[in-house]
Amino acid sequence: MRLLIVEDEKRLALSLARGLTAEGYAVDVVHDGLEGLHMASEGSYDLVVLDIMLPGMNGYRVCAALRAAGDDVPILMLTAKDGEYDEAEGLDTGADDYLTKPFSYVVLVARIKALLRRRGRSGGSPVLAVGDLRVDTAARRVFRAEDEISLTAKEFAVLEQLAVRAGEVVSKAQILEHVWDFAYDGDPNIIEVYISALRRKLGAPRIQTVRGAGYRLVAGR
Repeated sequence: MRLLIVEDEKRLALSLARGLTAEGYAVDVVHDGLEGLHMASEGSYDLVVLDIMLPGMNGYRVCAALRAAGDDVPILMLTAKDGEYDEAEGLDTGADDYLTKPFSYVVLVARIKALLRRRGRSGGSPVLAVGDLRVDTAARRVFRAEDEISLTAKEFAVLEQLAVRAGEVVSKAQILEHVWDFAYDGDPNIIEVYISALRRKLGAPRIQTVRGAGYRLVAGR
C-alpha cells in the first residue's frame, strides 16, 4: 500500500512517515499543497493524508482539484482547526474522513486502515436495488436509473448501511459502528453532514429522517 502525506509541519510529517513505514506502508512525504497535488495526480497512491493549512495551495483546494479530475483516492484530512463548519467544508470538497490535531497516532492508523479496508473490499457482494437506485457494493458504484452518482468513500459507506436495510430505520449508532469503527470519538452528529450530502446527490425524498430514531432509505420518486 502506498500512502502520500501532505503536511507542512515537517517534524509531524516525518514522525508519521516513520510510524506508517513501520506498519508496512510505502510512504512519500511533501510539505506543499501544489507539490502534493502534483504527486497525488501523478502517483498511484492508495490513500492521501492531507493537511488543510498548507503553503502554495490549501488542503481544501487540493482535495477539490483531485475530485474534479475524477481521482477517487481516499483522503484523510488533518487540521488544527476545530468546528462543524470546517469539517463540513472539508467533506464537501470530497474528503473521506477528518481528524483534528492533536490526535492519537493509534486513532490515525485505525482510520487509515478502515478507509483502505473499505476501498479494497470486493467479492460476491450483491447489487442493492432501492427503486431506481442501484448500489453496487462490489464495484462500489451507485446508479440512479442510467446515471452514475459520484460518492466519496465515506458517503458510499453510509449509503451502503442504509441500502442493506432499505425501508427500515437505521440509527446513528448503527451507522457509526459500521462506518467509523471504534476509532471515532467525535460528535455523532457528523452523520448529519453525510446524510445532507447524500440527499443533495440522490434526491432529498430518498432518505427520510425518523425523529429520535434514525434514517430510512426509500425508493423515492
